[in-house]
Amino acid sequence: MSSALEPRIDVLLGPDDLRHALRADVLAGLTRAPKELPPKWFYDEAGSALFEQITRLPEYYPTRREREILTSEVAAIAHLTRAETLIELGSGTSEKTRLLLAALSGVGTLRRFVPLDLNERVLRGSTVAIAGRYPGLEVHGVVGDFERHLGRAPVEGIPLVAFLGSTIGNLKPVARAAFLAKIAAHLGTNGALLLGTDLVKDPARLEAAYDDAAGVTAAFNLNLLSVLNRELGADFDPGAFEHVARWDPGAEWVELALRSRRDQRVRVAGLALEVAFAQGEELRTEVSAKFRREGVEAELEAAGLELLRWWTDARGDFALSLAVPA
Repeated sequence: MSSALEPRIDVLLGPDDLRHALRADVLAGLTRAPKELPPKWFYDEAGSALFEQITRLPEYYPTRREREILTSEVAAIAHLTRAETLIELGSGTSEKTRLLLAALSGVGTLRRFVPLDLNERVLRGSTVAIAGRYPGLEVHGVVGDFERHLGRAPVEGIPLVAFLGSTIGNLKPVARAAFLAKIAAHLGTNGALLLGTDLVKDPARLEAAYDDAAGVTAAFNLNLLSVLNRELGADFDPGAFEHVARWDPGAEWVELALRSRRDQRVRVAGLALEVAFAQGEELRTEVSAKFRREGVEAELEAAGLELLRWWTDARGDFALSLAVPA
C-alpha cells in the first residue's frame, strides 16, 4: 500500500494579516451609513461550530439539498470534467467535496486537491484527513481569502473549481460579477466551474432558514460581536442587540442584521473608535442572494462562461451548475 503524500499548505493570510484585514473592515463598516460588516468574520472557532449546527437544523435545507444533488450527479460531473486538479473555494472541512474526490479518483483523472479557506486550523485538519484517505493524491491547501487569493491556487492539467454552499450569494452583484470573471480567467480554456446556488422560493421558508426556532442562527449572528470584543477590545453588549433576518423581494436576498435595542455608544479600543447606535438602528452582517436559472445563466455568460449542465434537488430548492469557458 502506498503511503500518503505530506500535504502542502501555503499560508497567504497569517494572524497579522487577518488582524489587519479585520481592523480595516470594521473601521470602514462601522463608520459608514448604514453600518455593515462582511460575513467572513463570523467564522471564529465558536462561529464555525454554530454554523455546523445550523446545517443540521430542520429549517436550514441548503446543505441537505446540495448533498442530494451531489450524491445523484457526482459521477456525471466526474465524467464530464475529467478534472485533474480540484480547487475548492471556502473549503471548511471539505465534507461535501469528498463526494467529488471519490468520483474523480474513480475515473482515474484526479491528481491534485487544492482547498482554499481563511481558517488555517480547519484547513490543516482537513488536508491531513484527505491525504490519508487518498494516498498518492497531492493535497495543496491555501490559507487565504478566495476573493483576493484565487490566483494563487495552483492549477495544473484540467481544473475544476468547486464553489459550493451558495456562498456566491454572500457577494453583492458587482462583486459577484468581478469574482466570476476571476474564476473564468483561472480556468483557462479547458477547466470547469461547479457552482452551488440557493433558489428563490417562498419567503417564509427562506426567512425560517435564517431565523430558526432554536435560536442557533441568532447565536451565530450575535457571536460576531464577541469576535469584535475579543479581537479589537470592543465593548459590545450582545444582549443590547437582536437578531434580524428578512427577505428583500427587490434584491431577492435574505438580509441578516443586528438591531440595537436602545440608544447606546460602543467603544472599539483597538481602533480608538466610538460608535453611536440609535434604538432600532441596524448593523448588517450578511446578504444571502437567492437565484433563478435565467439569472445564473446570464451572470455566467457575462463572465465568459457557458452553462453546460443545471441540476436541482427533487423539490427544486437548490441548484448545481456546471459551466465551462465559452
